[in-house]
Amino acid sequence: MPLLATNDLHYTQKADAVPHEVLLCIQTGATLADPKRFKFETEEFYLKSPSEMRALFADYPDACDNTLQIAERCEVGLNFGGSHLPRFEVPDGHTLESWLREETFRGAAGRYPDPLPAEVRQRLDYELSVISDLGFPGYFLIVADLCRYAREQGIRVGPGRGSAAGSCVSYCLRITDLDPLAYGLMFERFLNPGRREMPDIDMDFDERRRGDMIRYATEKYGDDHVAQIVTFSTIKAKQAIRDSARVLGFPYKLGDDLAKMMPPPVLGKERPLGEAYDLSAELRLAHDNDPDARRVLDTAKGLEGLRRQWGVHAAAVVISRDPLIETVPVMKREADGAIITQYEMNAVAKLGLLKMDFLGLRNLTVLDDTLSHLRARGVDLDLASIPQDDALTFEMLQAGDSDGVFQMESEGMRRLLRQLRPDRFEDIVALIALYRPGPMEQIPRYIEGKHDPSKVTYLHPLLEQITADTYGVMVYQEQIITLLQRVAGYSAGEADTVRKAIGKKIEALMRKEEPRFLAGCQAQGLTAEQARTLWRLIQPFAGYSFNRAHAAGYGLVTWQTAYLKAHYPVEYMAALLTSVKDDKDARPKYLGSCRHMSLVVLPPDVNDSDADFTPAGAGTPEAGEPPPERAIRYGLSAIRNVGEQVVQAIIAARRDKGRFTDFFDFCDKVDAGVLNKRVVESLIKAGAFDSLGQTRKGLLDIHEHHIDDVLARKRAEALGQFSLFSGLADAAEAVSQPRPTIGVEEWDKTTRLAFEKEMLGQYVSDHPLLGLERALAASRDTSLSVLAERADGAVVTVAGILARLVKKFTRKGEPYVVADLEDLDGTAECFFFPQVYKENLGLLAPDAVVVVKARVDARDESPKLIAIDVKPPNLADPGSEPVILKLEARSCDDDKVSRIKRILGSHRGKTPVHLQIRGASSTMVVRLGEQFRVDPRNGLYAELKAEFGPDALLT
Repeated sequence: MPLLATNDLHYTQKADAVPHEVLLCIQTGATLADPKRFKFETEEFYLKSPSEMRALFADYPDACDNTLQIAERCEVGLNFGGSHLPRFEVPDGHTLESWLREETFRGAAGRYPDPLPAEVRQRLDYELSVISDLGFPGYFLIVADLCRYAREQGIRVGPGRGSAAGSCVSYCLRITDLDPLAYGLMFERFLNPGRREMPDIDMDFDERRRGDMIRYATEKYGDDHVAQIVTFSTIKAKQAIRDSARVLGFPYKLGDDLAKMMPPPVLGKERPLGEAYDLSAELRLAHDNDPDARRVLDTAKGLEGLRRQWGVHAAAVVISRDPLIETVPVMKREADGAIITQYEMNAVAKLGLLKMDFLGLRNLTVLDDTLSHLRARGVDLDLASIPQDDALTFEMLQAGDSDGVFQMESEGMRRLLRQLRPDRFEDIVALIALYRPGPMEQIPRYIEGKHDPSKVTYLHPLLEQITADTYGVMVYQEQIITLLQRVAGYSAGEADTVRKAIGKKIEALMRKEEPRFLAGCQAQGLTAEQARTLWRLIQPFAGYSFNRAHAAGYGLVTWQTAYLKAHYPVEYMAALLTSVKDDKDARPKYLGSCRHMSLVVLPPDVNDSDADFTPAGAGTPEAGEPPPERAIRYGLSAIRNVGEQVVQAIIAARRDKGRFTDFFDFCDKVDAGVLNKRVVESLIKAGAFDSLGQTRKGLLDIHEHHIDDVLARKRAEALGQFSLFSGLADAAEAVSQPRPTIGVEEWDKTTRLAFEKEMLGQYVSDHPLLGLERALAASRDTSLSVLAERADGAVVTVAGILARLVKKFTRKGEPYVVADLEDLDGTAECFFFPQVYKENLGLLAPDAVVVVKARVDARDESPKLIAIDVKPPNLADPGSEPVILKLEARSCDDDKVSRIKRILGSHRGKTPVHLQIRGASSTMVVRLGEQFRVDPRNGLYAELKAEFGPDALLT
């Protein structure tokens, strides 16, 4: 090897040296002012030009020539647009095309009546011809094989996600479970001759079994042919600003203030700094007039867009015909040995590799566990056969009772359910499609059209047939495609291309297609002016319309979860709680939902609990406990310090030796491994021995001494040192160590609940806030369970009990408090900084019930609260006092009156409603009639404040 010239390379341009230095500080937690920080001594670690390299190695000119010679010997070519589909073996005598056809029609015989309807045969023939012409028969067979394996292994598969649900071939192969003919879904939205790219069939599986599916693919195609796909997180503008301020040594407040000057995100995406200056005058002025701000923002500009770290895509898997290393670089994750590509998913797809989404969906796990609970009580339910016009399910949804219902849980969606009052499956599908930024503006039109057909209007008479089912609102991409076909004479494939061009505002293609559209419309009898008007009108709809196939597929999961919750609430909520047993934010929310549904969650019990949440067993309930059919039993594995092995040992001892009669019997029957003092203490504090009739305090006082005795005896027995009477059961009992006396005194309620919360993460057998629900609901506008739906910086009013107060000090030595604020549905960390702490010192105490006005800090995964004001709640029963809504006389138009009626009508109850109407010179109070009485719970106050402003209620 001759002498070579190289340059250590860490960034591309010389100007990147400063951002690189800042990035190193971010990585190491240092500041630029720190003399001991990790740093590069020069700014020369960039990609130098040939002339710079020759100048650098002027004394060794041959070294540069040698490097160039090696470079010229290297040849790297990336083959884009090819296909590396894995080989799928078919029976002898078949091709991929013929085997796909045979499998499709075999599946059709099980999906459709015999003989096969002509419409179905025609659709299948058409789809199969397109699939074959595009060269994708192998792709469909691979996906169908994966779905077949999942079902054979008892792994629940979702009904369909994305546009693949529009394929009748997919339905017959049992890749999807929606009949596209019955639901009016289009194949061309998924695949058509004009779309030459690889189809994209995403699959949802029970989240616990996603790893099993990856293992199956690995075993079938080879471990060097299958990998997961890397993702790269980049530094966004707000984070770049905050990081830059810290690294430059400025106070946190400067970076935080600048970040808050950024314009609001669009569709959840932050604006880049370059756009932000044009949109935020405040940010622009700070940059122009404040030297410190300018330095922070200029540094942030260099960081923005840089890759911060790598991760693994939550769903994407790549499968290749040849070993992956021949096409794409890979790496092995040290933690578990997983093979991961070093190209992200778009690059993988461009190389012609088969990219598939194996998404683990928690809701499928919940469905599967619910059905298991039902089978345990002799109910064998087939989700494919449940009716889609069930009155009880619609009644539940119309009330906004949608906690735990797929896609329907957000506060905004619950409000829409109460306003829309859905009574057909199509309404569910439409809500999923419309509840997104952009199309949300059309929701009032949809609701108005549903409740008053006389208000339905159409952009053009030709649109009536296409949008009649959605009350004149263009909701779905398929409606745009149909319009282009019927009005302008496009084929379905051409129409999808034009729909995409309009939606993505591809100007060149739009200019090309406009004359053809106008000519096609005129050929159908429209005037030139009508054609131009229609072209202009459909453009915004093409931009926000949604894939109906995806909405229908997820709508089916929505309906299944809602149906099970409505008809089998105990089994469903037990499965739902199990699915979030390790989620400290979601678990309290669903325990609160159980309370609202009059379902009692019983504490864990050594005799009745399994590892997870389960419906309480049949039999006679304990004194004070609810009937078993309305109760859920807490799982033992959710107790702190109690591991899975201990739980299985307890269950095994109960199964093999019989139920435990008391604490001493428990210690005798379980394996010695269970009798860890810390484990038993946790079981006692959690209430797991309550049903044995012994007090928690009494057991805690004697458990250590008794466990020592039992373990000594068990060790002796294991060594063969039996007592003289060991063969005689009665005699053995007679000579056993005397049992300690268990005291009858119990802890007070506060201590008992504190220990219970310590072990379980929340209160279960009781709650300090029970009985105060209405008073707290009247004092707040936001439940802690929905804080994640609030924007960063939003001001909210919350109410709850203070727990885990920690006193801290600022750099100036000023005291402040960090506390967990907890209501019946959730918990949030709340900061009471020095000024607020000083003003409310008497209210900020452990277990104090308070109302807090606060600003939401949503920068982290779990939102936090920055307190602005604190006050005690008014604990008078709000049910006995009227709800008073304040209105300005000049604003009381028909629209506002109808909105008031709609909200009150969706919260019917027994509490009277008064309107306080203020005019220019006087105020009058109107007492509404009996038909407008309301139930203040379930979000009435929040909904009124959201609709009419935070000061709309007189409290």
